[in-house]
Amino acid sequence: MEQLWNVCAIQMDVAIGEPDKNMENVIQWIGKAMERDSKPDVIVLPEMWNTGYALERIHEIADVNGQQTKQMLTMLAARYGVNIVGGSVSVREGDQIYNRVYAANRNGDIVGAYDKVHLFQLMDEHVYLSSGNALGTFTLDGVKCGVIICYDLRFPEWTRTMALQGTEVLFVPAEWPHPRLHHWKTLLTARAIENQMYVVACNRVGTSKGASGQETAFFGHSAIIDPWGDTLASSGEQEAFVQAPISLSLVQEVRGRIPVFADRRESLYQSATASYGSAPLLDRV
Repeated sequence: MEQLWNVCAIQMDVAIGEPDKNMENVIQWIGKAMERDSKPDVIVLPEMWNTGYALERIHEIADVNGQQTKQMLTMLAARYGVNIVGGSVSVREGDQIYNRVYAANRNGDIVGAYDKVHLFQLMDEHVYLSSGNALGTFTLDGVKCGVIICYDLRFPEWTRTMALQGTEVLFVPAEWPHPRLHHWKTLLTARAIENQMYVVACNRVGTSKGASGQETAFFGHSAIIDPWGDTLASSGEQEAFVQAPISLSLVQEVRGRIPVFADRRESLYQSATASYGSAPLLDRV
């Protein structure tokens, strides 16, 4: 029997350094999403929606132990009977700050959490944030899901690891800026095709200033892409709902027609990687 999921990415602006304002905004966006004629089964939020990249103040404004975020997500998920992949938020645990996703099921249970593994040094993430060290996999409505955050998209082996564990839908919350729109679209499509999975990407819009005072513009272009690499829904650079029904049976159909996982030669990859890794970096150029 075909299983259809209505997936909705909420492409929104983020008020830099204003978690209370952003939380109220998210509550309103989710309420509006559930008033739509075609109600979503899954709602996805963008990266760092609670604080934005106010990194110089992050210890002060991050969500302590994620309590406020988890309370909000579980309340809304249970109220509306909807799964929520809660984008990511800045979370403080002791002296450490993490860029973390929480996922809540329809019953209001937190069923997954993921800390961004690959920190973007060009934005000084490594100075202010601690990296995660575990996969972001979880199950919603019996569907095997995975999540990566923004810069993680550039590391195909990370997504492939989830695919090899059966992940069928990959969620990608992001704050991906201009001028790298071509990279964003290309990498999203590549991850869908090479792993034969759905990719649901939610990127923020708007602008913000970093600690240096430099303004960064975020272009949106959230998208829902199927396992063949076809875009089912996408957006421009304004706040928007990006929504489409997806057929979960298509994942297994595509994987059956082109059996790339069965045709892998993992032992060869491992030996090649070991040999490559033993040489000094400059000798590999």
